[in-house]
Amino acid sequence: MKKRYLFNEIARYLDHKNALVITGMRQVGKTTLMKQLFETVSGPKLWFDLENPLEMKIFENIDYDGIYQELLRRTAVPERERLFVFIDEIQNLPQITRVIKYLLDKYGVKFIVTGSSNYYLRNLFPESLSGRKFLFVLPPMDFQEILYFKDKAGYIQREENTFDPAPNNMIDYKRFEGDYNEYLEFGGLPEVVLTPDVKTKKEVLNNIFTSFFQKDLRLLADITDVRELRDLILLLVPRTGNIIEITKLSSALGITRQKVYNYLEFLQGIFFIRLVPKFSSSVDRAVAGGKKVYFADNGILNTIGRVNDGQLFENAVANQLARYGELSYYNKRNSAEIDFILNKEAAIEVKLNGSRQEYDKLVKLSASLGIGRNYLISLKNSDSAPVISPQYI
Repeated sequence: MKKRYLFNEIARYLDHKNALVITGMRQVGKTTLMKQLFETVSGPKLWFDLENPLEMKIFENIDYDGIYQELLRRTAVPERERLFVFIDEIQNLPQITRVIKYLLDKYGVKFIVTGSSNYYLRNLFPESLSGRKFLFVLPPMDFQEILYFKDKAGYIQREENTFDPAPNNMIDYKRFEGDYNEYLEFGGLPEVVLTPDVKTKKEVLNNIFTSFFQKDLRLLADITDVRELRDLILLLVPRTGNIIEITKLSSALGITRQKVYNYLEFLQGIFFIRLVPKFSSSVDRAVAGGKKVYFADNGILNTIGRVNDGQLFENAVANQLARYGELSYYNKRNSAEIDFILNKEAAIEVKLNGSRQEYDKLVKLSASLGIGRNYLISLKNSDSAPVISPQYI
């Protein structure tokens, strides 16, 4: 079975003492990735799924030494051998973090676990586990991964924060044009990507969105809150790629500004949306002003509602660029704007049809900010401007 790009990065830490935590949005492939890591380990190992109450029970024992003895009994190996314990869906048993800390410190047990979202994990992993874990976020597939899984391109070993795309190649542009249009429409969730039938793709996306409300939102017990959150999501759809105004959202929903902030934090914490802050050249000064909102997957965005082609394209590019580091945007009193600034060193403009005039404008504006690298990403191939195809990101 083919492996996600993140597999090799995580596998490097299998021999390290720290626990490995894999998180990400629902249905992004965390369990599959962990199963592949499980198959890699040659030593004594165990697998637990905490959605199964019988498998959860072993970790509810208040005698942590007793838990370790039970783990040894299940593997039938001597105590001196290192034990690998894989646990799926740890958010179902919050107190398990204390068990992990104890068994890691006393017996050197290696834990590899998945959790459904960063929002949960911030509370699941207190300061007592500081320095004892490595956290990895598995995103939806990017376009290069999609081509690899569809046997249309080779495996690419990416270096973190290395963004240096090649200029357009007309042959490759045409070759993958249909695939990228499909990515714009259906996104990068693995089951959706690997489902060939369009009707079935839509059904899978609907099921994932439904599961999001049934499982991830269990945290919000009050049905009124769930409805407010649903209505907020619906309001965010037409605002994709735009600066969100908290006061207007608060007024439209009939709730306080603080509640809107809390909901946005929750949606970002479960990797449902991405909030991009305003650019500041200062590392010390807090940036005033609103954030731009994007959805973490185009397929989910299109399932909830419809946006125009420009918004859909910009949303996809935002998710592609996020693999390379921190994103921000620049806006000067609504008179001059740069769609994205990557790691404070590369200015990126996103257009359906890029032009020389737009590229020259980007170069001039970014120079005033002290940024020397400039990229114009265009959905349509152009010979008149130095544009980059999103297929090469």
